[in-house]
Parts: sequence; C-alpha cells; structure tokens
Amino acid sequence: MADRPFIYRFNRDLRLDDHAGLAAAAARGTVLPLLVIDSEMEARLKASPRRAAFFCGAVRALDAELRERGARLIVRHGALDAALAGAAHEIDASGAAWAASYDGAAIQSDLRLQSALEERGLSSVVVHDAPAIAPEDTAAEHSSPGPGYRAFAPYFDAWWDLPVTSYEHPLLLRFAHFEMTGDPLPEPREFGANDLGAAAGSAVAQRSLRTFLRERAAQYAIAANVPSEDGTSQLSAHLSFGTISARTIARAVRERLADPFSLSEQRLSLRLFLRALAHRDFFLQLAWFNSRTGDEPLQAKMRGFEWKSSHPALDAWHAGATGYPLVDAGIRQLHETGWMHPHVRAVAASVLCFDLGVDWRVGRDEWNRWLIEDDPALATGNWQWIAGVGADMAQYPRIYNPERQRRRYDPAGHYVRRWVSELRHVPVETWYGRTGERAQLSLSLFAGDTYPRPVVDHSDEARAFLRRYREFASL
Repeated sequence: MADRPFIYRFNRDLRLDDHAGLAAAAARGTVLPLLVIDSEMEARLKASPRRAAFFCGAVRALDAELRERGARLIVRHGALDAALAGAAHEIDASGAAWAASYDGAAIQSDLRLQSALEERGLSSVVVHDAPAIAPEDTAAEHSSPGPGYRAFAPYFDAWWDLPVTSYEHPLLLRFAHFEMTGDPLPEPREFGANDLGAAAGSAVAQRSLRTFLRERAAQYAIAANVPSEDGTSQLSAHLSFGTISARTIARAVRERLADPFSLSEQRLSLRLFLRALAHRDFFLQLAWFNSRTGDEPLQAKMRGFEWKSSHPALDAWHAGATGYPLVDAGIRQLHETGWMHPHVRAVAASVLCFDLGVDWRVGRDEWNRWLIEDDPALATGNWQWIAGVGADMAQYPRIYNPERQRRRYDPAGHYVRRWVSELRHVPVETWYGRTGERAQLSLSLFAGDTYPRPVVDHSDEARAFLRRYREFASL
C-alpha cells in the first residue's frame, strides 16, 4: 500500500532548501505544501506594511519554486485546526508537520493545534527549523539546574562545539499532486499595504549571503558597528521569514573559517559574525524554555520594577526627533526602510528605557509596527537584554550615552546626514555642546527645518534611573 500523503504547513520558513520541517514531512509520505493565513498571521502582517510586502514576495517566490517541481502552494484562510483537518480529509493525509515557533503565544498555539489534530486521528510533527542548532541540542550540554542557558557566554561555548545538521536533500522531496481548491496567493493590499517591490525569496537570500561573504564578511569585526558602512549581513528579514536557514549561513561561515589561508583579521570577523548568529539562537532557546518572557521579565527580581507607560518626550522618540542625532537617524531609517542598524537599535532602545524610563514593551511593540522582520521571541529577548531585565548577566544595565556613541561610531556624521535632513548641511563641529541655551541646533531659512535640542539631559536621567534600578534590585 502506498504511503498516505502528509501535509507541510508553511509559516516563517518560506523556502525548499535545507529545510528540517520539509525533510520530516517527506519522510512520512508525499508532501502537500499548505499555507494557512489565520487571524494571528493576518494581524502581524497588518502591523507593518513592509513586512506584509516582504511576506507576499516570499510566498510568490516559494510558489514559483514549487511549480518548477510540478506542485503548487495551496493557500487557505481561517483557523489552523480547521484548515489542516479539512485539507487532510480532502487528500486522505495521515497528518501534518510544521516548524516550531518560539514566542509564548505561538508555542501555546502549536500545542493546541497538535491536540486538535490528534483528536481527529491525525499525527502532528513539530520540528525546530529556525535556529542553526536546536534548543534541545544545546540544552544537552548544559550542566547547571534548569532547562537551557540563561547566560550567553557558556551557551556560545556549547554552540560553537556542536555540529550543524544539514537537510540539503531537495531532490528527495516528493510533492503530492492533487486537484485542490485554494485561495489566491496573498497580496499586500489584503493587509493594508502597497506592493513595495520587496526583494524576497530563497534566491534573493542566497544571493545576499554570497555577496556578504564575498564583500563584507572579512571586515565584519570593524564595520559591523559603524552604521554608515553597512557592514552587516542584511539577512535578518530573510532569517525571520525563513527564506534562508540559519544552518546554511552557519555552515558557509564555518567553511570559510576553516580555510587555513585566511588572515587572522578575517578569522576574527568570521568568528564575531558566528557569535551574532549564535546570539540569535540563544534568544530562541531562551524563549523556548521560558515561554512567559513575552509578558514578564526573565529576571524574577525585576518583575515588580516600575516602568513608565508614557513620557512627555515619547512622541519625539517615536518620530525620530529626540535631539540626539544618532537615535533620530536610526528611527528615521526604520521608518523609511523597515530596518535599523543593530548597534543604533541598542542606542535608541537605551534612550527609551533609561533616559525616558519607558517600559521596554512599549518600544518592542512600536518597532513591531515598522520592522520587516517578524521574530517576536528575538524582539523580546533583545529588548529585555537592553532594559537590564533579561538574560544579560551584568550587575547593572548597560546605559549608552547617545552622543558619545555617535562620536565614536559616526564621527564624520555620514550616517546621521543620510537620515536626518535637518543636519545634512550643518558642519559636524556645531553638533557639539548641544545642551546650551540655544533653542535650536542651527538656524534655517525655513522654521520647519531646524533641529531640536535634546528632549532630556542624558547624564541626569541616566544617573537617576540607575539609582532607582539599584535600589529596587537590592530589595
């Protein structure tokens, strides 16, 4: 008797190559590729127009890949359990597989879906696909009490020594061929967005990786923190929607690192890039083993700490008009492109949490409106890390001086001038000493084109916050 077909539900894993979930489904029968757009997915896509455009572009690219193999992507709208059960009934499938999610709400959704399918006599398989190394694999190396790691340094040591599994067997994938009805491929307008011409899909992601390895990876140690250099990989959105796997990236970088003829500077850069990739895995495993962190701080001692929900300068922070050029440049870059340089993110988040004293969840939810990438677990992990309530093992939070960071990483003002039009023609020397009596940084022929003073005094606010943090942490 021939194997019954098996459904694979795509979500944030929109590719065919190096795919742990597809490999698991194909091991159980011919695969029916299915995309279900439920209310949760619809809400997250509607939150960010650029995210919706990227997602739709990635779905189109995935469908094109499937059609090259004689299959197509079946799209359904509605509740996950009803859509999967209905599709299984139509083709007599034995079950469904999908990639694990890592934020608390999505983990619970996965568990409910598994129970619903099993009650209908269908098998369900949930596979770790997003991280380069699965949480259970690193947890097996953990000798301290409790599941998983809470400190990054020992996690990275374990991560570094573990092999990266490969699922590079695309020719072994067998797709089911059924005449099934399905909804049209999603379009950005369904989510209140325009088609912004987003470059998405597996081919685009692979090309971006090759470009990074060829042109920027060797200088990553120097250029990664310099926002005007754009020395990062620019793969965050691709990783978020799974148009490339973290395993593919890790293996490619490890292969370069193993080259005996590479220079020590290049090896340092490649190791630092792998460290950044491991940091992503670290936050995924942290959320996997601590599913309540989306709503509360990881550090139990900081769960009662009082954050502000608002501030007179919060609107200025939202608008990129804080009077701190590096922060404003980053927020405006985010608004215009759906991405912000990683180091600038840290500085902008620091200003929100420590200079304004505003709850880290306010910043996380605001950036969710603008970012292309869609990684709730990573967003929570990073924001908690910056706010000093998460996995960072430092005794006190790392508070960034926004002006000192600009002088160090954008001394000539190239990045700021790119995104802050008011400063484009202002000599950088006049940017110093902005906390004086002048109401504006510079005069302009047009009143609306002047740059504001800082909304708060960083030194005073940072000291006051740190004093309050210390007092609470010592209780």
